[in-house]
Amino acid sequence: MDGEAITQLLAQARAGESARLSAVFESLYPELRRLAASRLAGGDHTVTPTVLVHELYLRATTGEPLSVTDRHHFFAAAAKAMRWILVDHARRRYSEKRGGGQIAVTLTEGLPMDAASEQVLALHEGLEALGEIHQRQREVVELHYFAGLEFAEIAELLGISTRTARREWERARAFLYAMLDTP
Repeated sequence: MDGEAITQLLAQARAGESARLSAVFESLYPELRRLAASRLAGGDHTVTPTVLVHELYLRATTGEPLSVTDRHHFFAAAAKAMRWILVDHARRRYSEKRGGGQIAVTLTEGLPMDAASEQVLALHEGLEALGEIHQRQREVVELHYFAGLEFAEIAELLGISTRTARREWERARAFLYAMLDTP
C-alpha cells in the first residue's frame, strides 16, 4: 500500500473509524515486524518481533486514538512505542530477577542480570537525560535508531536540513556513548 493510501487511512482513524487503524497495521505488518526484528537483533530478548508488533497493536488500538499524520509519522510513533514496550519489559524482568517484592534468599553469588535488559534500561536512561538537555537530538536518535528512518526522512519530519539531522545524530551519539561508558 502506498504512502498516500496510508495517510488516508490514518486520517480516517483519527476521525473515529478505529477499523482503519487495523487496516494500517495489516498493510504495514511486514515492515513493522522488520523494524521490531532490527530493534531486537543482537540481544538475548525473551520478546520476539511478533510479540513486540502485537503488543504495539494492542497499545495503539486500545488507548486514545493515534494522532499520526502520515506513514513516516506512524513509523516514528511506532518506534517510540516499541522502545517503551522494551523498557517496560526490561523493568519487569529486572524486578523479577530482583525478587519482585519477595524475600531475597541468596543461593549463589554473582548471578548477572540479563545483559540485554540492562542495555535497554541504560539506553532508556541515556535518552531521558539527553531529552532533558536537547530534545531534538533525542528525537533524531529515536527516529534513526528506533524507527530506522534515513537522515533525509528525519530532516523532512522535523523540518530541519539533512546536514543538521546528521550533526544532531553525531552529537547525540557521542553523548550517549559517553553516558553509557560511565560506570
